[in-house]
Amino acid sequence: MKLKTTKALVKRIKITKTGKQIKRKAGQDHFNSRENGNTKRNKRSDLQIHHTLRKAVKALTPNK
Repeated sequence: MKLKTTKALVKRIKITKTGKQIKRKAGQDHFNSRENGNTKRNKRSDLQIHHTLRKAVKALTPNK
């Protein structure tokens, strides 16, 4: 049977043309006014998926 794509994961991860898996940095929704400037600035940048999770993410997103 064909493996279904995990939609919750697909909504959170973007796979670039070169195959990198990009996710948004956690903890950005609220309570950011208490953070200092460096932390706020660092939260804006996206992150690559950790190398230990790449294989699992690829298995859950077969269409990408």
